[in-house]
Amino acid sequence: MHNFKKIVKTVLVLAVCITLLVGLDMALYPCTFMRNDIHAVVNNQYDDIILGTSHGMTDIDPAVMEEITGRTGHNMCVGGEYVIDAYHIAKLIAEKQKPTRIIYEVDPEYLVSKKEEGNNYLLFYHEFPFSKAKLEYFWNSIADCNFRTVLFPWYEYSLSYELAKVKETFSQKWNKDYDISHLKSDTQEYHESGLIERYPVDTTKLKMQSMKDFTEAQVNPQNMEYLGKLIDFCAENNIEFVAVTTPIPIDTLKVYSDNFNAASKYLGEYFNQKGITYLNFNTQYFKAFSHDLSSYTDYNGHMNGNAAKEYSKVLANILNQI
Repeated sequence: MHNFKKIVKTVLVLAVCITLLVGLDMALYPCTFMRNDIHAVVNNQYDDIILGTSHGMTDIDPAVMEEITGRTGHNMCVGGEYVIDAYHIAKLIAEKQKPTRIIYEVDPEYLVSKKEEGNNYLLFYHEFPFSKAKLEYFWNSIADCNFRTVLFPWYEYSLSYELAKVKETFSQKWNKDYDISHLKSDTQEYHESGLIERYPVDTTKLKMQSMKDFTEAQVNPQNMEYLGKLIDFCAENNIEFVAVTTPIPIDTLKVYSDNFNAASKYLGEYFNQKGITYLNFNTQYFKAFSHDLSSYTDYNGHMNGNAAKEYSKVLANILNQI
């Protein structure tokens, strides 16, 4: 009887702790655009899924592409999305639906970088429903860095900022509300297609930021390992895989010509060996779209909304031809 009481007390304590953790997560972890993205791809069937980094996020609009290709799509790109994230997102999607094509936006800087703990660390994993893909994602990525963040996901955000939104955040989650009106700021807005439209800026005030050097020796082995896994996964599941590198302002291409030339050569050879279609808008498709700074919101190549619409049309027409 004594042991039974101990067990009951332990279970009650664990239940209280779990309830508190779930409550804090419901109230303090914000309703991000990734919440809407994951909800969309696990509940709807799409022909095209776009994966990649912030360049794909601001430059590729599936809704515009659909007008030309007739193919439905959703943009799952975001800054901080490494190949290991894209791979597990693809696996989650394949559990819930069957896309016929994955368009992967390749940013060379991400290949020479390492995924680190930070604001986007749980952005994807946190929104995954319970699934085989989520368990594998935890084992391959989260547990390898800091598994404790799964229990305290709100630690990455400023509580003074989130406390003002507790009621709204809790209400949205409790009511399973996926309204996108709050996913808008003075500089950008989220679209149901997954695109984040950036508003035009005064380009005369922009400053060029430094870029990481790209050499084959500096390429992170884990990034290439998971790029290979993503390509193989698509092949095994009869999903077409297309790689795309989006346009960069001409000023940046000139200043960092050695970087872009080395990256283009490396990626060109890699995808050629894999038998993958690679659309590089800074080399063979250079003339297909403007590299004038007026089309962008920074020197890194994130387009404004008008340019993204036009670029998406260009990309769609090229995809129709391959």
